[in-house]
Formats: sequence, C-alpha cells, structure tokens
Amino acid sequence: MTSLADRPVNPVVGVPVAHESAALHVTGTALYTDDLIVRHQDVLHAWPVQAPHAHALVRDLRTAPALAVPGVVRVLTAADVPGVNDAGTKHDEPLFPSEVMFHGHAVCWVLGETLEAARLGAEAVEADYEPLPSLVTVAEAVEAGSFQGGRPTVSRGDTATALATAAHRFSGELEFGGQEHFYLETHASFAYVDEGGQVLVHCSTQHPTETQEIVAHVLGLHSHEVTVQCLRMGGGFGGKEMQPHGYAAVAALGSVLTGRPVRLRLNRTQDITMSGKRHPYHARWEAGFDESGRLQALEATVTSDGGWSLDLSEPVLQRTLCHIDNAYWIANVQVHGRIAKTHKTSQTAFRGFGGPQGMLVIEEVMGRCAPLLGVDPTELRHRNLYVPGQSTPYGQPVRHAERLRTIWTQLLDRAEVERRREEIAAFNAAHPDTKRALAVTPVKFGISFNLTAFNQAGALVHVYKDGSVLINHGGTEMGQGLHTKMRQVAATALGVPLETVRLAPTRTDKVPNTSATAASSGADLNGGAVKNACEQIRGRLAEVAARKFDIHPDDVRFVDGTVTGIGFHDRQMSFAALAHDAYFQRISLWAAGYYRTEGLHWDGARMQGEPFKYFSYGASVSEVEVDGFTGAYRLLRTDIVHDVGDSLSPLIDVGQIEGGFVQGAGWLTLEDLRWDVSDGPHRGRLATQAASTYKLPSFSEMPEEFNVHLFEQATESGVVYGSKAVGEPPLMLAFSVREALREAAAAFGPGGRSVGLASPATPEAVFWAVQEGRRVPTAGAEGTPEPATTAAH
Repeated sequence: MTSLADRPVNPVVGVPVAHESAALHVTGTALYTDDLIVRHQDVLHAWPVQAPHAHALVRDLRTAPALAVPGVVRVLTAADVPGVNDAGTKHDEPLFPSEVMFHGHAVCWVLGETLEAARLGAEAVEADYEPLPSLVTVAEAVEAGSFQGGRPTVSRGDTATALATAAHRFSGELEFGGQEHFYLETHASFAYVDEGGQVLVHCSTQHPTETQEIVAHVLGLHSHEVTVQCLRMGGGFGGKEMQPHGYAAVAALGSVLTGRPVRLRLNRTQDITMSGKRHPYHARWEAGFDESGRLQALEATVTSDGGWSLDLSEPVLQRTLCHIDNAYWIANVQVHGRIAKTHKTSQTAFRGFGGPQGMLVIEEVMGRCAPLLGVDPTELRHRNLYVPGQSTPYGQPVRHAERLRTIWTQLLDRAEVERRREEIAAFNAAHPDTKRALAVTPVKFGISFNLTAFNQAGALVHVYKDGSVLINHGGTEMGQGLHTKMRQVAATALGVPLETVRLAPTRTDKVPNTSATAASSGADLNGGAVKNACEQIRGRLAEVAARKFDIHPDDVRFVDGTVTGIGFHDRQMSFAALAHDAYFQRISLWAAGYYRTEGLHWDGARMQGEPFKYFSYGASVSEVEVDGFTGAYRLLRTDIVHDVGDSLSPLIDVGQIEGGFVQGAGWLTLEDLRWDVSDGPHRGRLATQAASTYKLPSFSEMPEEFNVHLFEQATESGVVYGSKAVGEPPLMLAFSVREALREAAAAFGPGGRSVGLASPATPEAVFWAVQEGRRVPTAGAEGTPEPATTAAH
C-alpha cells in the first residue's frame, strides 16, 4: 500500500478532463430518475393534497370523491402505512400528518393512471381543517419561546472581561435570509416491486442509504428488502440529503399497495412550497478590538429558523458555531446558538451547511467596524488572519495557517488591487451619482462531517479479464464531477488509461451503509475507498507480474496500461494480458474498498474537539459599480485564489469554484424568500414560488471579468492524492461581493460611516445603504451600528 497522498509516475489525477457525462448532458441523452418510467408499463403517478393553512388540525379527510374521478386508482393516507408513519430520522416528521405544520403540507397523496387524473383526484379530496395560531417569523418564535433541538455554545477565554477592557467596543444586529436550492431536477422517485418482493426505488437522493432506511421503516421491512439507486441528479446542493426520503417512501408505499410502478415527481411550485431551504438566521453580536484593530472578543447569539421539524438543523447550527470565526483569530469567544421552531418548510442542508451563516456574522462585524476604527476593511481583515500556532474557538489547531496570508498576498498581486484602487478613487471623484468599490474577503472552511460516524466510505472495483475496469462507490453524482474524479483515481491507482475505467450507478446493494454525498467530502471519502480497492487488486497483480519477471512485487510498476519493473527497458506486458494471466492463475480481480477518515474527534455536547480533517483556504476580491439613484449594481470583476490541495481534476475544480461563487453571490445579493406574514387567509404561504418571483443568478449577474487561480504547491497529506475538497468552500468567496457593495454605498458619503446592508443585498437594500452612506457620520468611533435586516426600511 502506498501513502494516501503520494502520486505515481504519469498520474491520471491532476489532468484536466471533461465531466464524464458532459456529452450526455449537452445532447440531452443523460438519463435522470424521471426518465426511467418509459421503460415500464402501467406506471401510476402521484399528486399531493396540500393544506391551505400554516398550522391546523386535520379534522376529517374524505377520499371517496377522489376515487370517483376517472383514472384515480388509490388515495394514500396514514391508515395505509404498515410500518412507521414518519419520513425522518428523528421521528418528528409524520409522512401523513394529522396536524398541518406549514402552508402546503401534504396530508395525503393521490395515485392516478395519468398525472392529470392524479391532479384532479387531489382536487376532489375533501379535507376539513381546524386552523391554529401560527409562527411565521423568527421574531415571533423567539417571543413565543418556540425552540427545538439543542442549544450549543462555543466558548473560549473570558469574553466578558475582554469586552469590558477592550479599547473599542461595538454591537450590532443582523437578520439574513435563506435560499431555495432551485436544482434543475425537482424531487423525483420511481418505485416498483420485483418478482421476488424486493422494493426497488430509483431516487434523486444524495443519501441512498438513508433513503433506503426510511423507505424500509415506513413499509415495515428490513433494509435488505429495499434497494435504492441514484443514477444521477440534476443538482442537489444539500436539498436532496434528507428531504427525498419521504417522497421515496410515498412512491414505494404506493407500489407495494397497488402492485404497480409509481412515479412521484414534484413540479417546480410543489418543490418550492414543500421542500426545505437554507436556514435563515438572526444574530446579535458584540465585539471588542484593541488599539491596533485586532479583534479581542466576540459575544453573539445566533438563532436559526429551523421550520416545522428538526431535519438537519442541529448539525447545521453546530457548523455555524464552528465557522463563526471564519479565517480570524479571536482570543475570547462566546457564541450561543438556538433553533427556532416555525410553521414553515423544514429547513435543511444547503451548500456550506450553516458555515456561510456563521461566517457572514464575522464578516458583518469586520465590515461594520472597520470605518469606526478608522482602518481600511481589507487591512482590518488581513491584520486579524490566523497565523501558525493558533487554534479555533473549539480547540482545533489551524494547520497550514500560513497559506491564508500567502493566498491573500498572491490575490492582491494577481488582481492588481493597488492599481485598481487608484483607478476607483479617480472614477468616484469624477462620478457623483455612480460609485465603485472593491473588497477582499478570506475563507477558512473545515472539511469532514460534524457527525464523526459519517466519515467513512466504501467502494467495489471489478477488473475484467480483458483489463477493463468497473467501479462502484457510495457517492452520488449531482453534476459536481465526483464520478469523473473517481474514474481518475481508479485509473491512477491501477496505472491504466482513463478510457478503460467505467463507473456504475450508485446502488445500496453494491456498496452498503453509505454516507451522504455532502460536507464536501465526496471525493475524500469515496476516493480513499476506490484507491483502497484498486490497491488490493494491484497488489495481487503485482505478485503475478513479479513471478513472470522474476523480481520482487514491490519493484513492479503499472503505468499507462503497461506493466514492467524498475529499470526494465526490454520486458513488459500489457495490463490486459496481466489480468488475463491472473484469472487463469485463480487470482481475484475484484475488491471491496473501505476508507475512514483518521484523526477526528468531536464532542458535540461540549462543542470541543477536532471535527475536521483539514481546512480549505481561499480569498476573493470583487469590484462593483453602484447607481446612487436606484441601488442597481454591476459586478465588474472577481479574482479568486483558492486552495484545493493537489487538484484531482483541475477543470472540474475550477468549475466548482466558479459555480459555488455565483451561488453564494445569489444568496447574498439576489435570492429573497418571502412568506406571507399577514393575519389574512394566506398567512404562512410562500410568495416566491417560481423563477418569475424568486430571482436567481443568471448570465447578467456573472462577473464581467472572472479570474480563478488554483493555489499551487498545496499538497494535503493524509488525503487521496494530496487533494482537497472543493464543493462548499468557494460559496463563501462571495462575501467579497457583499462587502464591495457596502463600501460602494459608503463611498457616496463623506467617509468614516459604518453602513448597514441587508442580506440579501438586493438593489432596494443597496439603495437604502446608499442613503445611509450619504449621511454625515456621528461623532466618535464607539457605538451600535444600526440593524441591517432583510426587511430594511
């Protein structure tokens, strides 16, 4: 066995290659879950009956009228569940509820011969509700004392004393919104029962094993009686980590009861109104700085809006608290977390998993306090970056902290920040009604699951007699390129060309007990497992080749499909020939691989330990132009330097960095979820139910100039081929956009003004920030910055 990080001669990893399904994607031939129904006959279609109240008791449910609709076959209710009537892992999510907990909650499902029949049947179901008081906002939940789950605290040092003795002391309040996943493919499941009674579920899920477990417990079966397959997803972003399970269970239940295949695919409006989002948050903070502008203390209370059930809200909140420091050393910290229970969709995982929410708080502190300290915000951030030898508030050493400052310096140089600042100053002096600004922000993001048990993975690798290779691993492909990287890992580990390696769909009967493809750990975990399986096979093949060449097995080399020995120039054989020979010598050509992340420990009760394998680092600089009359803005240029270790697949990684950045910019500047908070009949209804009312980033929101550079000489020891995760960390690079907008708004005034900026920083929010920036600053540096909320002005 070789070191996990060492790369052989001529590795296939590190080579820019196209996504393994790119041609299928662009030609429309890639199959997704909902495409599979055409291969089956007599498929039934499912449609939900959605409640029109945010909170209500279901007093009566009359399904007979639906059964009278032509084409309706069955109505599924709680009475039909043979096992546990629950769609979650915490048993707080009834699959068929007797109490409606959010506007649009599905109380039953109708199965029809056609989708139209199912829809008409759902309209015919007669439901009697008893409306109950509802809590729609975090403020309402806090006032009512409506909380759920644990209330973790991260602390270090003596925060009260540090604040009391700080040279400069500030406090503030921030409310910021959630985010709709808006994956291209909505939630979809397709279930049927084979001749042996095995329940087969094709599902667009990031966590096939958990989907398998939920389906099994709803049906009253064991896991081995249920198989879940995920061919590919049209996007996930965390929204398909926990939330697909209930939909899969409905499809499977319908199939078991009718003996026919059942297809359940939400349309866009159903998906948006029924599925969870990124958690909105409210935060109160108080910070103390010394005379040189170094952050001495931070005290904060962060409240997440968990919606109606826990889902993943507890680990999301834990990660928020573990990332509230972002890339900054804070000697004294005390941060309290709590989860509000509201009558809204159950909020869930979203790219970054609570990390962005915590990091937004500290970036707000930096952005608000820099003008009051009389320090340039870029300098204030640089001054407070971690240095080697320091540790996080929860006790984990910040390894390779020197990379932060190196990346920062590289970025300023590559982006020509000094020259551009001069140009911006000249532009602003000549344009009283339009201002430009740029901002630089860092990222430090921990990689691994907070739940230590999830940091394991399996793989199954087959080498056939002709030398071709088939791999199967526990990770799911949602467009992020995981399968592409796994093919490169396998080709490198076996020493064969990439085109000889094929990947099979993710299935629970091939690799069991999988972890979710989440926490940016898909390549780390599954790559380790694939490499382990390949090395087992290669070790056996080396024994065969060693006997043939009369050398020690350690001296056998596998390169580009050719097998030879150290120093050989005249004796070699093809990998295919070696596989053929090994078979006839009765040598096993397949292996089950396994990987567990070493060196992790986490005490969630004490919020102490080392939960992350390593930290991913990065920094970005963004330049914006703001119209003082309307608050409309343009993103002129973004430059990024990001640390992905030794990249497994550079083309994939650059794409992930670009996509993550744009998605983060969408959350921070555009995407505004609005619920009806009135006392009218539509209270609790999500008003932004479609792309027509929910603004997504498009080509016009892309930086007009976009430069991404992968940090070099960045091998990460103890990770597959020295690589680092890339899925989530780049999203937080978008903080530079929000901070640039803040600085541009301040540029309309005389300077020295601490400008509040709501999140998302829509043009309206920027307009009000401009108005605030125009006001003359009050005397003195100390104070309480005005609150910035999503309902600013």
